[in-house]
Amino acid sequence: MAPSHVGNGKESGTARVLGSGASGVAELVIFHPVDTVAKRLMSNKSKVHLSPMYAVSTSTLSSIIFREYASAPLGRKFMSLFPGLGYAAGYKVAQRIYKFGGQPWFNDIISRNYKDDFTRVFGERKGKMMMQATAGSLTGIGEVVLLPLDVLKIKRQVNPEAFRGRGVIRIFMEEGTTLYRGWGWTMARNAPGSFALFGASAATKEYVLGVSDYSKATWTQNFIASVAGAVASITVAAPLDTVKTRIQNANFEQKVPGVTVVKDLIRNEGVSAFFKGLTPKILVVGPKLVFSYTLAQSLIPLFGKYV
Repeated sequence: MAPSHVGNGKESGTARVLGSGASGVAELVIFHPVDTVAKRLMSNKSKVHLSPMYAVSTSTLSSIIFREYASAPLGRKFMSLFPGLGYAAGYKVAQRIYKFGGQPWFNDIISRNYKDDFTRVFGERKGKMMMQATAGSLTGIGEVVLLPLDVLKIKRQVNPEAFRGRGVIRIFMEEGTTLYRGWGWTMARNAPGSFALFGASAATKEYVLGVSDYSKATWTQNFIASVAGAVASITVAAPLDTVKTRIQNANFEQKVPGVTVVKDLIRNEGVSAFFKGLTPKILVVGPKLVFSYTLAQSLIPLFGKYV
């Protein structure tokens, strides 16, 4: 997830697209395996039995994460964590470009038309943070347009049998609107998740780091604020993210209502199942954010010299 300000605002739109897109590609190659692990843990519907020492057995986790490659050599195991890389690339690059450009654009619109209203209700400092958070929430809701790529990525990660040898174009032609299955749950997850991301990031800069002009935050300040925002976002969105993943990883012809997923999950696995996969996600937030943020900050000005 991207921070709300990239560069100094002087780079062209083309430079922002190239810089943020390249950042997304590099981030994808490094962190796609971790995302696969998280998705497979969230999609695991069986109870994970603990040993007497309350530690999940290695063989149990290995079968969940690596599936049919659980007993394969280490190199083959690692490569098995890259299913759906092509779909993931399309989704991640488009998402990064949208995130980097979309949230500031929404924030500009809100600031231009509703700044006085936010200031009157929340005060100047809190109003500024609420505008950032609201702009982030609107950006998150708009991400639903990228849902088909996200659906295909998840299916390749956790349910490759659903493809049955079909290519991308054929899937789009045959499945049509079913690729938007779970769109309501996606928007329900993205709205509070993105609100928490940009809101917590702005609050950290404002109250913890004492930064009033967010665009002038140092690299270290942006890193700290981004980590705080991302942890808040992932935690807040975790329950709905699990439901969304369960809906999307089913076979194309299966139409499972979200309410049914929630009921089955609570009955069979318990409430704690809403947070499956949360730990690996949080563990990767820090390095993932510092990597993507610093790379984007470096590439966008570089591309800005030429385009």
